[in-house]
Amino acid sequence: MTRLACILGREFRLAQRHGMDSVLVVVFFVLAVVLFPFGVGPEPNILARIAAGVLWVAALFATMLGLERLFQADYEDGSLELLMLTPLPLEGVVLAKVAAHWLTTGLPLLIAAPLLAAILNMNVAGFLVLILALLLGTPTLSLIGTVGAALVLGSRRGGILLSLLVLPLYIPVLIFGVSAVDAAIGGFGVRAQLLILGAFLLASLALCPWAAAAALRQALE
Repeated sequence: MTRLACILGREFRLAQRHGMDSVLVVVFFVLAVVLFPFGVGPEPNILARIAAGVLWVAALFATMLGLERLFQADYEDGSLELLMLTPLPLEGVVLAKVAAHWLTTGLPLLIAAPLLAAILNMNVAGFLVLILALLLGTPTLSLIGTVGAALVLGSRRGGILLSLLVLPLYIPVLIFGVSAVDAAIGGFGVRAQLLILGAFLLASLALCPWAAAAALRQALE
């Protein structure tokens, strides 16, 4: 745990040096959501009906913005090879990077989401479920995206390849995240959707660090 905390502290220090990256993610999220009323019109009923989907899609794309650079800088300056030589398994290094990515990307989106939901005239009944769904869903997006970032490491046009790899895997999270919010607004139970999102998170937590570590070893050979 001490070694994991050291790697996590290193990732936070690197994130502070590139603080604009996190700001740009939040700015993109806000602008993407705010632009929708200009495109579909200011009708409150229409905005309320599409609010959950708009927020989730915007959060999905905002999460992807920083994925390509997740391992790229360490790969280019040789730090990744040194991290492989540390006593901490490479899977632990991947977990530390995922945690740092979520805390600097997913958490700000989670904080901004209720305000944007109010702008889109979302029913108050969906606010708490929206936060819970994003709390379960955004770490899953980061974990899945980490595997994609490791697979495209060192390749040309990695951003395009990364999108093609991870977007199909993001769809189940998107479906159940939006479904949970819509069910809450409609007065239906949301336990099933939240349990499925939790299952996605646990499965990603168990499988994605191992898959990303294997892809990183392959990239460094």
